[in-house]
Formats: sequence, structure tokens, C-alpha cells
Amino acid sequence: MYLTRFLMNTARQGARKLLASPQAMHAAVLSGFPRPEDHTRDDARTLWRVDQRRDRQVVLYIVSPTEPELTHLVEQAGWPRSSESWETRPYDRLLDSLEKGQRWAFRLTANPSRTGRKTENSPTTQRFGQVTATQQIEWLTSRAERHGFTIARQADGELNLVTYDRQVRRFTRNHEQRPVTLVTATYDGVLDIEDPALFRNVLTRGIGHARAYGCGLLTLAPAQPTS
Repeated sequence: MYLTRFLMNTARQGARKLLASPQAMHAAVLSGFPRPEDHTRDDARTLWRVDQRRDRQVVLYIVSPTEPELTHLVEQAGWPRSSESWETRPYDRLLDSLEKGQRWAFRLTANPSRTGRKTENSPTTQRFGQVTATQQIEWLTSRAERHGFTIARQADGELNLVTYDRQVRRFTRNHEQRPVTLVTATYDGVLDIEDPALFRNVLTRGIGHARAYGCGLLTLAPAQPTS
């Protein structure tokens, strides 16, 4: 597995186009691999996420089974004269080092949603976005254990977890006239690993739905010691 960090140049029209459409970004990410179809299977999925940092830099993160070649993205949406347009590192060393009891800071952009019931008027199963902060936090905490982790608590007993950049996005897909509606939320928090094998699956396969559209990628950073 590989983790890639790509710096977007938001002054460029191509970057703005990709950032406006998860469908276009998904296609651009998959174009970095010789056989894109090999990167959409559940056992070999490519995940991506766009972060806007405090310094206003916009960064695209990609986790993939093979190393990407992103020259086309540099030409369309990157910094052509910069040697730091993208950086790819092996991910397996981190994955192999994960152990029960470790504490990590994390970030996740997800599609918090629930499945509705089939009715006579709607014979197919539909998904409904969870739009309030309370619903979105419950969505993640209710899934944590089955994915091998728990959300840490602060000294006052509150969950060490916040949600922000909560959006309802609408975009077209494959020239369809009816737009796709996608509820997203970004989570920052601290977690404790309970089952390393299950947790590795989260890091490499994602969590939740809409993983083709920039959701589901959970990344780690060293947790700050509590005072």
C-alpha cells in the first residue's frame, strides 16, 4: 500500500473544476494508474480525500494498492515548477506497526448516512444522509468497535471528537441529468486501537459509503500527550 500527498494549485481552473466535482476528482485519481479497474475492488480499493489546511493550502491524499503516477494532475491542477507537487511513501510500515492500545489522532471525511426501508412507492433501498452534528457523531461512534477502535475521551469525560465542514453537495455523474446528493462531514479526533487487524482494514479499505467520492479515508497522526 502507498500513501500519497498531492498539493493542489487552486489558482488554476483545472483544480477548481476537480474540487467542484467529486466525480471528476475520482476520475482524475484513477487516471494515475495503468489499470484503473484494479483500484475499485473492495479488496484493492483506492481511497482519496481533499483537506484544506489552516495555511489555506489544499491537499489531496490518496491511499492505493500501487504507486500512482500523477503527472497528468500536475499539468491540470498542480504546481508544474515545484518538485514537491506530490510525494508518495510506502504505507505498509505504518500498517505493520499498529498494535492494540496505541492512541492516535485521526482525520476522516465520511458520508454519514442510514439505509431507508423499502416501500410500495420506493421498491429500491435508499440512503439518507445524517445531517446534524449529533447524528454524525453517533454515526461514527456506533461503527468504531466493529472497525477495531474506540474514540478516546478527554479529562472531562467528553469524546475527543469534533465535526466540521459539514456539507450537502450536489453534482452530476456520468452525464446523468439527475444530480447526486451527498452529505459529508469531516471528523478530527483521537482514537485507541482495540483490534489491529480490523483497524488496518479501515485504513486500507475505508469506512462508510461514497468512497469513490472522497469519503471514507481515515488518516493518522501522533496524538498529543494530555496535560
